[in-house]
Amino acid sequence: MVSSLAQDPLTSHPDIGDEDRAWLQRLVGDWQLVADLALADLVLWCPVPRRDEAGGFVALAQVRPFTAPTLFHRDIVGSRARADLRAVVGQTWHGGERAEGAGPVEAPGGTLQVRLWPVVRAGRVIAVVSAHADPNGRPARSVIEENYSRTASTLLDMMQHGRWPAPEEPPGLWAGGTPRVGDGLVVLGPDSVAEFTSPNAVSALRRLGIASTLEGHRLTDVLASTDAARVPTDEGTWAVLTGLRAGRREVQSGGVSLTVRSVPLLGPDGWQGALLLLRDVTELRRQEQRLLTKDATIREIHHRVKNNLQTVGSLLRMQARRTSSPEAERALRQAMQRVDTIALVHQTLSEEIEDQVPVDGLLQRQFRLAVEVAGDGRPLQVAVTGEFGELPSHVTTPLALVLNELAANAVEHGTAPDGGCVGLHADRESTPAGTVLVVSVTDSGPAAPDGWVPGEPPRAGEGSGLGLRIVHSLVEGDLRGTLRWERSDDGGTRVVLRLPLT
Repeated sequence: MVSSLAQDPLTSHPDIGDEDRAWLQRLVGDWQLVADLALADLVLWCPVPRRDEAGGFVALAQVRPFTAPTLFHRDIVGSRARADLRAVVGQTWHGGERAEGAGPVEAPGGTLQVRLWPVVRAGRVIAVVSAHADPNGRPARSVIEENYSRTASTLLDMMQHGRWPAPEEPPGLWAGGTPRVGDGLVVLGPDSVAEFTSPNAVSALRRLGIASTLEGHRLTDVLASTDAARVPTDEGTWAVLTGLRAGRREVQSGGVSLTVRSVPLLGPDGWQGALLLLRDVTELRRQEQRLLTKDATIREIHHRVKNNLQTVGSLLRMQARRTSSPEAERALRQAMQRVDTIALVHQTLSEEIEDQVPVDGLLQRQFRLAVEVAGDGRPLQVAVTGEFGELPSHVTTPLALVLNELAANAVEHGTAPDGGCVGLHADRESTPAGTVLVVSVTDSGPAAPDGWVPGEPPRAGEGSGLGLRIVHSLVEGDLRGTLRWERSDDGGTRVVLRLPLT
C-alpha cells in the first residue's frame, strides 16, 4: 500500500522535527556502510503522519548492499509496512529494544530474516531500521562475512544507543574516491591494533609497499617502513590512521595514493576501536593531474592566441596611420576593433576555463569600448543595464563580435554629430522551449520613416554594410538566434537579439 506522502517522505513527513530530520538524513547519508557490512537490505520506518487515521508505518528510505544480492527489486520508499511486518516494527518502536523476526515477509526462494533496531536520538526513538536478508542464501558464512556481520552489529548497536551517526563526523558520501566496504576494510581493536583485514585491504596496502600482514600491528607503525613516513604527518592524520578520530586522509608512497576513512566504534565506556576503509585512488589522482595539465594547456593556448591577436591589431593600427585614404583608414580601424574584440574574449577564456563563463564584465567593457571607438571623439552616453550572467564559452566570441558591430551601427546611424545615447540591456526569459537570452541595443537617432514594418533595419543602407552581414551570419549560424529591429521608447531604434541557451 502506497502512502500519501510526497516522493521524498523523509523530507516531507510533517511529524518529524528539524533536528530529528537532520539526524535521520545523516544516518541515510552513511548507512550504505551498514548495508554492505550486514549483507542486507536496510529500510528506515517511521509512523505515518498523525492526520492519517489508518495508522501503520511508512518507509522513509531504503538502501541495497553492494556486497550481496538485493532482496527488494522495486523501490518501497513511500510504501506502508504490511500487516505481518507492521507488528514487529511497532514492537521495536514502542519497546526501544532490538527485535528479531523471521518473516512472514514473502520473498522468492524462502522466508526473509528480518532484524530491527530503533534509531535513538537524545534518548528518544525517532525511527526504526530493518535489515532484510535471506538466511537460506548463505548456509555457511565465511570468516570475512562473520567479521562484516559483527562490525555491522556494532554500528547498529551504536545507532540504537544514540552514538551513531556522530554529529561531528562528515557524511560518508564524499566525492573523489570515497572508500566503501568492498574496497578494503580494516577493523581496529581498543589499542588501534588491526584485528581483521579484508583481502582487498591487504592488496591495497601491498600496492602501498606494505608486504607484511597488518593484523596484530598498528597501521601507523607499518607505514613507518614505507616512503609515506617521509611525508610530514600532522596530528589529525595520525588520529585518523589510528582510528581515534572520524575523517578521511590520503596516504602516498612510491607513486601510489591510498584513501583511508576512519569510523570510530563507541561503546558504553567510550572509544573501543575503529573501522578503517581503504581505497586505492592512484589512477583517480593521475586522471585529476591530467585534467589539471589539460586545463593549464588550454589557458596557455588562449593566452597565446590573445597575444597574437594583439600583435595583429597593432599591425593594423600602424597600417591605418600610414594610409592616406579616409575610406581605407576607416576599414582598417574597423578590422582592428574586431580583432581586439576577439583578443579580449581569449583573455577572459584564459582566466576562466569552465564550460560556463561569467561574461558581464567582458561584454559591458567591450560594448563601451566599441561605442567610444565608433564615436571618434563625439560626446556619447552609454547606458548599460541588466545582466548576461554565465554563458557557454563557445557563445562568448560570436556574441562579443555581434555586440561590437551593433554598437558601431548604432553610433553610425543612431547618433547625431553633436552626440547621442546608445544603450545595452540583457535579460533572460523562460519559454516552453527553454531559457532565452534577450539582448537589446538602442540608439537615440531619428524616428523610423512612415510605412516602416518592424523587423528589418528602418533606415536606408543600414542593412547593407559588411558589419550587419557579419551580425546576421553569426546570429543565425553560430548562435542560432534571431535579430529584429523595433522602435525604441524615445523614438530611436532598438535591435533585439534573442539567443536560445537550452
